[in-house]
Amino acid sequence: MSQSRLTLALEAGAVALPQAGRILVIGPPSDADLSALPKERVQIVQGFAPDHAAWAARGWQVDIAAQGDFAAVLVFVPRAKAVARARVEQALRLTGGGPVIVDGAKTDGVDSLLRAARKAGAELSEAFAKAHGKTFAMHGDPAAFADWVPGPGALIDGRYRTAPGVFSADGVDRGSALLLAALPPKLKGRVVDLGAGWGYLAGEALAAHPGIKEMHLVEADHAALDCARANVSDPRASFHWADATAFRSETRFDIVLTNPPFHTARAADPALGQAFLMSAAGLLAPHGVAYVVANRHLPYERDLDRLFTKVEEIGGDPGFKVLRASHPRRGIRGPGAGRPG
Repeated sequence: MSQSRLTLALEAGAVALPQAGRILVIGPPSDADLSALPKERVQIVQGFAPDHAAWAARGWQVDIAAQGDFAAVLVFVPRAKAVARARVEQALRLTGGGPVIVDGAKTDGVDSLLRAARKAGAELSEAFAKAHGKTFAMHGDPAAFADWVPGPGALIDGRYRTAPGVFSADGVDRGSALLLAALPPKLKGRVVDLGAGWGYLAGEALAAHPGIKEMHLVEADHAALDCARANVSDPRASFHWADATAFRSETRFDIVLTNPPFHTARAADPALGQAFLMSAAGLLAPHGVAYVVANRHLPYERDLDRLFTKVEEIGGDPGFKVLRASHPRRGIRGPGAGRPG
């Protein structure tokens, strides 16, 4: 495997880690190269369930939140500007002003982050440029970055609070709204929302359908699930921080609701949506029904036909389609069928 920009920057001396003390790494994706770091001194913070599990499986210490004191912090730049700034501000606080090493791609805004840090008065190293991105080190007065702490997030429909960086943070996703509108007048039994986000679809379904016995919200983004916990107070709701494509349940469900993602970072990844559909089929009882919303150009009907005996379009608009898939085929047992969650 070729060396990463971070590894090359460390080896070239463009950035440096202290010889002693703990090192915090915030937000590394599962494919990040941390081979140049002293593993025994590193704590990883990762709130995306699949990446969290991947680092833990490799033997790294990985948590949801930073714990203790740190001699240095390494920040991986996410796509969301507010989240990137929040990570830098936190890193400066935890180290008492640095050193903080920042690594990110140009497409994720590392250049604008670098300029903003300079404007805020940070002492910056020369940026190490490689592979369409940059790595740089910084020191700075944490107080000068106080306005980088994100606000409480948007309040949607007077009842749903979101957080910076979560999916559809500024308003209701159109696909979810179309899915909700296409649901039949009476839902009942055990329901699971795969990829529940900040809780809009599950919250509205619970309010409209008293026949729902249980509503299980499955979400991989810990920040989004925290929002959902605050937004959905119905006692029928249960919350699961998990990869929806590998979610496990001892008892099968009557209904699956899902608005599957079809991007990994910026790249289109049709296999991700297909994995959601497979999981939905495996989690359903023999009489079960999956309600799926998707971009109209995605050929989900083909995938659903292999998994269910009946598939029909029940709603949508020019950009989205809502599909109803019923009676999963025999032999379809998704990754979580028949196993405890």
